[in-house]
Amino acid sequence: MLLAAAALSVSVACTSPGDSDGGSSESVCVFLVDYQNREYSDVANVDFTVGDKLGRATLPPCDDTPNDDDDGRAAPSSTTAYAVEGLDPRIAIAVGEEPSEARLVVYSGTEIPPEVKKRIRGS
Repeated sequence: MLLAAAALSVSVACTSPGDSDGGSSESVCVFLVDYQNREYSDVANVDFTVGDKLGRATLPPCDDTPNDDDDGRAAPSSTTAYAVEGLDPRIAIAVGEEPSEARLVVYSGTEIPPEVKKRIRGS
């Protein structure tokens, strides 16, 4: 369950884990989705079934290379949002261009909602 909790992170959009030898760092963007004025983040290892199409969701840009001489303002992109069977869309949705490739994202602030925790494999 700790691993799944670590997969949920909405506090920052990008992080830069440093290299242990003091060399360059590799930036990693957290997968965030904006849907109906709510920010969702992905959670791994959750069993879910994709439901009906809800509309479009926005994938905010991430400046994962902060020292690359650009202004870090790449255009946001969009994807399809789907309902998740058994979960209110205010708690979780699935996103992807096709239902077969959709990934689960949850809105919860800093904790995984209890409705999602009980679906985590191995918990």
